[in-house]
Amino acid sequence: MNKIRVGFFSFTEITDPGEHRSYNEWHQLDHMPEQYPLDGIAYGQRWVSTPACRAARAVSGELLDQIHYVTLYLMTDPVVRTLREFMQLGRELHEANRFHLHRRARLSGPFRFTDARVAPRVLISAEAVPYRPNLGVYVELEERSAEIEPAADDALIGSHLDALCARPGVAGAWSFADEERRVTVSWLDAPPLDLNESIRAEGDAHRSGAPGRTVFAGPFESITPWQWDWFDSA
Repeated sequence: MNKIRVGFFSFTEITDPGEHRSYNEWHQLDHMPEQYPLDGIAYGQRWVSTPACRAARAVSGELLDQIHYVTLYLMTDPVVRTLREFMQLGRELHEANRFHLHRRARLSGPFRFTDARVAPRVLISAEAVPYRPNLGVYVELEERSAEIEPAADDALIGSHLDALCARPGVAGAWSFADEERRVTVSWLDAPPLDLNESIRAEGDAHRSGAPGRTVFAGPFESITPWQWDWFDSA
C-alpha cells in the first residue's frame, strides 16, 4: 500500500528573467529543506523546463505556457494537518523575508494520489519510483471530463500509465487528480529530450481516445545544485 495520499504541485513562472539564479538558490537551499521537518512531508523535488524543453512541449495551453519550473511534494497522513502546517510555514517564511518575490504560481495545490506503475525492467516497487534518482520527468495535465464514469476513467489512465512504462527510459509513472484536473508524472532514466518523441507519441495516442482535454504535456530536466545557468543566455 502506498503511504502517499497527496501530491502538492506548483507550476511556477519566474517573472523577472534576471532572477532565475536567486530563485533556484532560495528554493533549493532554503525553502525546500524547511519543508521536511513537517510531519507528513515524505519527499519533494523540483524540475526545470529549459528553453529546449519548452520548445519540445507537445501541448502548452494558456494556463501553463509561461511556466519555468514544476515542484512536487509528496504528502502522507495526516493530510489535513500536513497541508495546514505546509501553508502556515509558507506564511511564516514570507513574514521572515525568506520568500522569493519574483515568482508566480500558475497552478498550485494538492492533488489526490490515484495510481502508480513501474517499468518491468526496474526492480523496485511502483510505490518507490519517486525516490529513485532521475534525470527528469514528463508531465501531463488534463482537464477531466464529467462524461466518463469513474471506473472507466481509472481504467483509461491505468492503460496510459502501463503504456508510458513500456517506453524506453521511463522508470515509472504516477497519476494524481482533483475534481477538475489530472496530473500524470513519468520519471525518466535518460535525458528528457532524448525520450521526448517516444513519450510524446504515447501521449498523442492517449489524447486521441481520452474524453478530457490535455492543457499541458512536456519534458522537464532534474536540477543539480549550483548549476542554474539554463536561462543566462536565453
